[in-house]
Amino acid sequence: MKISYNWLKQFIKTDWEAEKTGELLTDLGLEIEGIEQYSSIKGGLKGIVVGHVLSCEQHNNADRLKVTKVDLGDGNIVQIVCGAPNVATGQKVPVATIGTTLYDAEGNPWQIKKGKIRGEVSEGMICAEDELGLGKGHDGIMVLDEKIAPGTLASEILDVENDEIFEIGLTPNRADAMSHWGVARDLRAGLIQKDISMELITPSTSNFHIEDRTRKIEINVENNELAPRYCGVSISEIVVQESPAWLQNRLKAIGLAPINNIVDITNYILHELGQPLHAFDGAKIEGNIINVKTLPSGTKFTTLDGVERTLHEEDLMICNENKPMCIAGVFGGIDSGVTNSTSSIFLESAYFNPVSIRKTAKRHGLNTDASFRFERGIDPNITEYALKRAAILICEIAGGKISSDIIDVYPKKIEDHQVFLNYEKANSLIGEEISKETIKRILTSLEIKVNNVTETGIGMTIPAYRNDVTREADVIEEVLRVYGYNNIKTTQKLNASIATTHGVQDYKIQNKAATFLASIGFNEMLNNSLTSPKYLELSEGLSNDNDVSMLNPLSQELSVMRQSMLFGGLESLAYNANRKATNIKLFEFGKTYHNYSDKREEMSHLSLLISGNKTQDNWHNATAQKGDFFYGKGVAMSILELLGINGTIERELKNSLFSEGIAIAKKKKVLVEFGVISKKVTKHFGLDTEILYADFQWNAILSEISTSNFTVQPIPKFPKVKKDFSLLLDEGVLFSDLKNTAFQTERSLLKEVNLFDVYTGKNLPSGKKSYALSFTLQDENKTLTDKQIDKIMGKLQQRFEKDYGASLR
Repeated sequence: MKISYNWLKQFIKTDWEAEKTGELLTDLGLEIEGIEQYSSIKGGLKGIVVGHVLSCEQHNNADRLKVTKVDLGDGNIVQIVCGAPNVATGQKVPVATIGTTLYDAEGNPWQIKKGKIRGEVSEGMICAEDELGLGKGHDGIMVLDEKIAPGTLASEILDVENDEIFEIGLTPNRADAMSHWGVARDLRAGLIQKDISMELITPSTSNFHIEDRTRKIEINVENNELAPRYCGVSISEIVVQESPAWLQNRLKAIGLAPINNIVDITNYILHELGQPLHAFDGAKIEGNIINVKTLPSGTKFTTLDGVERTLHEEDLMICNENKPMCIAGVFGGIDSGVTNSTSSIFLESAYFNPVSIRKTAKRHGLNTDASFRFERGIDPNITEYALKRAAILICEIAGGKISSDIIDVYPKKIEDHQVFLNYEKANSLIGEEISKETIKRILTSLEIKVNNVTETGIGMTIPAYRNDVTREADVIEEVLRVYGYNNIKTTQKLNASIATTHGVQDYKIQNKAATFLASIGFNEMLNNSLTSPKYLELSEGLSNDNDVSMLNPLSQELSVMRQSMLFGGLESLAYNANRKATNIKLFEFGKTYHNYSDKREEMSHLSLLISGNKTQDNWHNATAQKGDFFYGKGVAMSILELLGINGTIERELKNSLFSEGIAIAKKKKVLVEFGVISKKVTKHFGLDTEILYADFQWNAILSEISTSNFTVQPIPKFPKVKKDFSLLLDEGVLFSDLKNTAFQTERSLLKEVNLFDVYTGKNLPSGKKSYALSFTLQDENKTLTDKQIDKIMGKLQQRFEKDYGASLR
């Protein structure tokens, strides 16, 4: 937010330097992010002085040029070649001296240099209006009052306004400070704390008077909850034209482009007092009636920017008898605004429901100065005052006259807040005892009315415009910021507490897993917990009946809380794939949300997504290695082992999201679901590559870690032996069945069973598949002999042949 220091001084007459004022405002919580210099004339006429033309003679080599001798008041006489037809001896003129920077019509800088023009030396430039930025005239040079002494700075005699602009990083809760008046209120409170008492100058509205009542407009507010207060007045016989220079300078200083005198005045009041106003062309108010109401969903309305928008049934509209004219508090309509032909206006000043304005602005993607203030909550008691202030300016600047009574629809007054401040509570939160008189003085300086004072505290009334101060803690914060955070003393003694923790700490476990994943090339992602309900149509196991729905969703695509981590991850993969990034490994820690018939439940997850190659092409590996099923399974098992979870088993995975997959469990508890996402799901997201996905049930993993007991054993002295089988099996046989059977057959010496290859396709009988299994054998007390190994492998072969009809390939 930009605040003009010159404008601020209209409310509080301080002579402090801008830097010092900025420091005080920052201490008060209105952080100054920067101070910019502003000049109504670009460059501020720096380097321009008044010169006295001592002589003017015709140039020997150019008919249209003249050679002048000019006294610049510093004792030196300079020669300047000038092409203006009106230059003459004895004139006082503005001169751009050597080194001065001027600006062309587009604002591009150029510098005055000493040079020769057609053989004659020229040491400066005698300037016209447009060359100085004072106007558009270029018929000749400017001729100044002959009484002005040579050497006088042009900035001292010409109409130039120099200003300093504060850039304030305003926090959302400080709606009261969204104007020059609001900032001046805070500044005054800060000065009082420094024992500098200054009056807060309020613009007078005593000149407001009604000249006739010929333009009466009827106001009908259908929904007082959305529009608690609505004021208006008619002004006739206006002349729409450019604003005076002082008004244009005020707006330009804070980055606003002047439009016309009526619009400029409404913008001026908005930034002066914080009250948005809107001027309607009186001739376009059909039926001489203003209806403040909502319209049916789907109604079309074209706004000032020429965009046709589709209205929502909750959008509050300002309408005439037959059609809408403005989206209340957000944006005007293209057909009802002030134009050069406007001769009468209806001036609106209102207080709209902040929540309603915020929703409407978000729905239509609009962010205007008016909506910015309305949606944070303006002062409901300034509505009529701001209207009078604007009406007076319109009458003064645009020649209008007030042609109706002020109509003020305010059925239920918005009351001030009543709060009691306990001294002991204040001292406890602040950490230092502030005297009762100081607290009272600070509250009074903030326009907080003190109702009663007791030994224990203060009862007070908070003005309605301070909608961020409703509790005792809020009042304490106000006292502290004005008193000054820097004034709170720190003790010489440093106290520290050692926190004791018990059990498993989730964040440490997450960090451990995340560090491992990052080390093997995974990137962490963070997706929105809000998602589209349509995604559940891709899964048979998820139901819309279990959705946690938003009461006021921003859009249909963000209307429910996610029941699965998968869909947000696939959106991220699709985003990357559309940008030619296809070799992706992602992980995310997050929660899913479920609405069951008897309860609502949040579940924590770790999800992994693998797409494309697990490594990039490089000089060492001519062909990158694809991230296949076994790579993904290896990553999942490595995480479990890293977290100290062993002894897991693999189960058949029944989940329609996967075309093939496994469930990794311990006892009866499923810890991870892993597999290849079905093509139906990936196609929905525009992905045509194989996607591997692992979903860790994080709550179950934390529970398993907290109940696990670790036994430390020495590393066996005797070697392991690995043997392989390549088995021809029926397609329905699962690896988990073969693994369980193997351990039942050999309980003591068999340590591991792994599946390292699966083949289906050519050269195999119909209905058959090939599994390549590896078996790890070890005796911890002695070295295994060939005879023992052959015997165990024979037993396994016989068992597989008997139970599954397997045969060796």
